[in-house]
Amino acid sequence: MEYRQLGRSGFKVPALSFGTATFGGQGMLKAWGETDLPQARRLIDLCFDGGVNMFDTAATYSGGAAESILGETLSGRRDRAIISTKIAFRSGDGPNDIGSSRAHLVSSVEQSLKRLKTDYIDLLHLHAFDALTPMEEVMSTLDVLVRAGKVRYTGVSTSPGGI
Repeated sequence: MEYRQLGRSGFKVPALSFGTATFGGQGMLKAWGETDLPQARRLIDLCFDGGVNMFDTAATYSGGAAESILGETLSGRRDRAIISTKIAFRSGDGPNDIGSSRAHLVSSVEQSLKRLKTDYIDLLHLHAFDALTPMEEVMSTLDVLVRAGKVRYTGVSTSPGGI
């Protein structure tokens, strides 16, 4: 597998990763597929056999089911995997269950860690740009999560360049 530098960090990630949007198959993602735990375990086994060790998921994929299934499939082999997950989209009915506020980021990371059955997330992406939360709040919260060891690296997804 070819590895590349993650931005200007010292962390190397594989050129290919495996997306888990079909894991759980609930809600609007059901149209993409309905991968259950045994199927997911087989897919992850194939990935490892083929040299793919980076797995991308999101807190909102199938209401968190994708993270839960990924966490279960990686049980006993977490040390072999790079987990990338995304947060910021609506995760509940409350007023703070969306965006990149400190409240939502911290809560979302805690929930993702539980579903993924891990102590840390290798790469945490902001899944959407939040124009309502000051960038200083977003960046300081991400820094706190990194310093606490809950997140190793951060990035953005589905955001225009220059933000």
